[in-house]
Formats: sequence, structure tokens, C-alpha cells
Amino acid sequence: LISSDADGAIQRAGRFRVENGSSDETTDYTPGTWRRTDVHLENPEYHTRWFFKYFLGKVHQNYVGTDAEKNPFYLSGSQKICLPYSPTKTLSVKSILSAMNLDRFEKAPREILNPDIQKDLLVLEEQEGSVNFKFGVLYAKDGQLTDDEMFSNETGSENFNKFLNLLGDTIILQGWAGYRGGLDTKNDTTGINSIYTVYQGHELMFHVSTMLPYSKDNKQQVERKRHIGNDIVTIVFQEGDDASPSFKPSMIRSHFTHIFALVRYNSQNDSYRLKIFSEESVPLFGPPLPSPPVFTDHQEFRDFLLVKLINGEKATLETPTFAQKRQRTLDMLIRSLYQDLIPDLHKVPFSPQNMLNRRSFSDVLPESPKSARKKEEARQAEFVRIGQALKLKTIVRGDAPTSLVTTGLCRKEPWESQSFYNSFPYEIVCSDSWGQSLLVATDTMGVMLLDDTQPLPVQVFDKTMVVKQMHVLEPQDLLIARADKGKDARIYVYRLSSLKRGLEERQLIRSKCDSRENKLEKTKGCHLYSINTHHGAELRIVAAIRNKLLLITRKPLRPDCLCAVTMVTGPPDSPVEEFQYIREICLCDPPVVMALVDGPTGENDNMICVAYKHQFDLINESTGEAYRLHHVDASRVNFVAAIDVYEDGEAGLLLCYNYICYYKKVCPFNGVTPMIQSNTSDFHFSWNQMPNSIGTQL
Repeated sequence: LISSDADGAIQRAGRFRVENGSSDETTDYTPGTWRRTDVHLENPEYHTRWFFKYFLGKVHQNYVGTDAEKNPFYLSGSQKICLPYSPTKTLSVKSILSAMNLDRFEKAPREILNPDIQKDLLVLEEQEGSVNFKFGVLYAKDGQLTDDEMFSNETGSENFNKFLNLLGDTIILQGWAGYRGGLDTKNDTTGINSIYTVYQGHELMFHVSTMLPYSKDNKQQVERKRHIGNDIVTIVFQEGDDASPSFKPSMIRSHFTHIFALVRYNSQNDSYRLKIFSEESVPLFGPPLPSPPVFTDHQEFRDFLLVKLINGEKATLETPTFAQKRQRTLDMLIRSLYQDLIPDLHKVPFSPQNMLNRRSFSDVLPESPKSARKKEEARQAEFVRIGQALKLKTIVRGDAPTSLVTTGLCRKEPWESQSFYNSFPYEIVCSDSWGQSLLVATDTMGVMLLDDTQPLPVQVFDKTMVVKQMHVLEPQDLLIARADKGKDARIYVYRLSSLKRGLEERQLIRSKCDSRENKLEKTKGCHLYSINTHHGAELRIVAAIRNKLLLITRKPLRPDCLCAVTMVTGPPDSPVEEFQYIREICLCDPPVVMALVDGPTGENDNMICVAYKHQFDLINESTGEAYRLHHVDASRVNFVAAIDVYEDGEAGLLLCYNYICYYKKVCPFNGVTPMIQSNTSDFHFSWNQMPNSIGTQL
């Protein structure tokens, strides 16, 4: 292949095509002024794990059959399916397959009842490719023209180390619990450290040549080549200026690496230049390089480079070499799984030992005698339980399609705690996270900010502020707190930025007297409040004052209403004026716990869940109408919490009392009336001890 660079010089790169920015612009440029391109991960729908995301851990059905050519196939489905629907016509497996142009079968589809099939289907789906990536990083000194020379560099330069710090975090491999990219995390056989990061839900591990084991007796550095030579994408960081001999893919002896990203650093203007070499069979992938391909904004360069590398590996997996191999593996696994199921095809239908069953796709709970229906419900509950356990295990080991990891250095299990103080001397009343710190309200010493990097807590409010309830809303720059008790209780609102500025500039410790401008006056006597956890444009607060509910919203900020003084000096310290009182709703009894439930439209369908007496009720925010949600059959009730949960646009509530947590689906609202009904998604579980409180991590 022949390509020209930005200077118009002809480059011969063998079987690789060269991407060096368009050649229609001269080299007389001002670095950093290039036209931005659309930098995004490409074709996400091709890499969506549909089974993991929409079926695993939820009520669904799985079928197996063979088409007219005797090729086995599997079908997973739930009631949420986008096909033409007729209330008079049963939605069957056959009609669904017909919509997919599968009309002829050698063996008609049969349902697989064994819940363990979910594990096999998850393995099948994982053949679509990894959700995490490993990339090689090769350091080349100025003038080095062979791979033996490049792989023999024991250490990198200061500029190279600076580039590695830009790519990600330096992690210790021994004991590393995240994605390891084929590196040894037990015995240090592949080095002591590596570079790791998370980008848009993908975990990335970099095989850095200078961090992999070096051998003085082995000129070819086989151990280093074993990893980097088997990476689909490799970054080559080359020292020297543009006049120096440049890297070419022919310098690296590897039949596996399909993409090289050549990076050069210019210390004179603190910029990076990028060039991409792609094997000719790799489909074109973005983002296109700017002209010239020079980046002075380092964070911008990092984003561009990581997206380019991920898109490049995805594109490479579509080449015949990789696609055919993956398809062969998938076919083999499908046939192997089908062979395991063949004995069940000859068993009597509906036999207790039978794994397969004929049933209409729409019959999630078939009409059958009560005893049979209970067995079916129990089977589905076990089916969902096993699926949820598989899903959690996949997430914890870092193989989930959308990684829950937020930072490579702080990767913890979902239930793993973070210790701030081993022996905190005060009783904690309530708390909430603030960045990487913890804001804690104590019983006798006010409110403190705890940080595991600081030896002592930082006092935020003195002991005159007896805070009973609080929420830190960082995106809204708000702290909401309920302080005092009885008639003196009120809700206070603060700007987090104002609190932080006071602590940093003046070591200001606020008192109750200092908070007079932060009171929401109409909340006097408030014994409980709740906020909407999924607020978008509008924050909603419901304050309970005995048996009265007061609905409060935050006014949307209007830029056109900002005066010149505000634009210069910033907003006032107290955000009280931004809140407005909407309406009052009267209840028959004071609520013990509350939760706000967002309706699908937000127009007259928002609800308030309240618990009192022996029941949980739903209250319509607009009309005040109450609907019975759940009755507690117990002589004594200790209400713990009501937590709103959302999935696929539908709201649910986790109702917690005594030793029990009961999940109740609040199906899509029909106008102003919630469709509260028994649902196969409803479930409950019990604690060994009665919890004091239950929360969720967002």
C-alpha cells in the first residue's frame, strides 16, 4: 500500500495503510487549533450484551430448536418484545421466529426449564468479544530501527513516563483484583507494576515494554514479545523529532498485531503527534485524525487515542481472520450445548425431570390449578435467583458489559466498606458522602467531614446544629439537612461550594445562628423529609409536619434572569430563594418513612410512598389521592425504609419493615392512577437481624 504523509512524501508501509491526517493542509499550523472531530466509541449496538442486559436475572424464557438445515438455535424472550401484537392472537415462539424469517424447523422450539441454562447462554454471548481491552506499549529510543533494540530498553525516558501517567494509573500487579489482561497477579512473573485505566465502562490494561520482565541474557526479550506481540493494538512511543528515522510496522515481527499507533512528543510546544498504521484487512474506523495530527491539550489527546485504540480493536475483530475463528468457536459451543440437551428432547413433556417443555411464549404464568401455579412461581423465583447471582458474579470479576468500575485504584466489591476511622469517639446520627469524604452528623459534636487522608476530622457545623437527616447533592451544589426536633425542627439548605470555601479560606465553623438565612421557614416542626433520587431538571422535597405533607421544588435556573452583579460575584451564599412551596397534602396519620417515586412523564403522575400504622400507601402528588400499596400482617411493625428503584423506565419500591424487605413493582402509571398489581418481578427477602436503616448506592 502506498500513502502520502502531511508533507506529501510517499510512504511505503507494506501491507499496512497509513493514517497521518489529511494532506491538503500545510505544516504551517498553530498547534492546538485543529478542527474537532466526533470522538466516540463506534458501533456499540454490535457489542451490546443483550442477554446479560435484558434477560439475565429477570423473568424470561429460553428455547432450543433446529432449523431446516439442522442447525441448532437458541431463543431468549420476555414479555417486553417489539413485535406486532393482537389481543386475540396468542404470541407464540413460532410467530416470533417467523418475524425473524425462521419459518421452517427440523425440530420445533422447546422451552428449557433448567435455570442453569443461563450460565451456558452467558458463555455463548461472551464469545462476541471482550468488554475489556489489553494494549501493548513499546518504547523506542531515537534511532532504534529493530524490534530487538526497542524491546531491550530497560527503562523509559522522562517523556515516556509522563505519557504513561497520561494513559492511566500505575498499579501493583500482585493481588490485583481487576481486569489483568493476561498478566500474572500472584507471583510477579510478568513484572511488578503495570498501567491500568477505565474508559467509558471499559477496563484497559497496558502491556508496557519497560515494565515487563527484562533479561540481559536474552537479546530478543521473548517474555516481553510474548505479551506485546500478541496484542491486537500496540502503541509505539518513539523519541526524536520528525526528521529522525520513523517507525514502520515492518520493524516488528508479529503476525498478530494489526494496528500500531505511533506517538511522538514535542517538548518545544508540549504537544503529541499521532500516526496510525492499520493492517489492510482491518475495516476503516474512526475517529479520523485531524490535520495536522498534533495535540497540545493532553486530556483531549488521551480521549482521542483511547477511543481510536478501542475502535481499532473492535474493527480488527471483524476481519476474516478473527471473525471466522470466533464464529467457529461459537458454532462449536452451540452444538456442544445442544448435544447435552438432546436426551431431554425424548422425555415425556411436563415430567418433573424434564428440562424441556412446550409452551406459548406469552404464557409467563400459565392458567393452571393453584398448586401447579405455586410450583411455577417457585420455579421462576429460583430461575431469577440463579440469574441474579450469575449477573453479580460477572460484575464483580470485571467482565460485565458496562463495567461498574469507576477508578482502577479504588476498585472494591459492591459490599466492601471503606474505613475512615477505626475508633470514632462520637455516636453517628446520619451521614452522606461528599466526594471522597464523608459528612457525618454526631449526637453531641455537630457535623464533621471525615477524610481517610486526613488524621483528624474537620468541623463543619458546631454542636448547636443538631442534624437529624441530611443529603449531599453534589451535581446541584446543595446540602439539605433537617435539624433540631419538635416545634424547632426545620429544613436547611446550603451551597456546598460556599461551605467548602468557608472551610478552606477561613476555617469557618458554622453555628445554628449562622444558618438563619438557610432555613426553609414553612418547614417548621418537620419531623421527616424525603427527596427524589432520580431528579433531572427539578428537585422535589416533601417535608412531613405531623400528618401534613409539604411539597417543595427548586425553581429551574434561568440564565436570562441573572443580573450583572450575580454574573460577576456569583450566586448568593444561601439558596433559599431558589425553592418554592407547591402544595400541602393531609394524611390520616403522621408518616414514619417516605419515598418519592418519579412517574414516567413527570406530569401529574409523580407519587409519594408513605408508611404509617400497618401499611404502605402511595399518594398522588398532584391530587392527594391515596392508594393502598402493601399491608403488613404483623402485630407490631417497625418501619425501616421505602426505597424507590427504577429499571427500563419502570418504577419499583423496596418496602422494608421488621426483618423483611419486600420489592413491589409499581407498573407504568395509567394517568393519575398507579397500576398496583401482583407481578412476577415482586419478591421479598429477610434479614437475620432487624436493620436500623437501609440505603442504596447511586
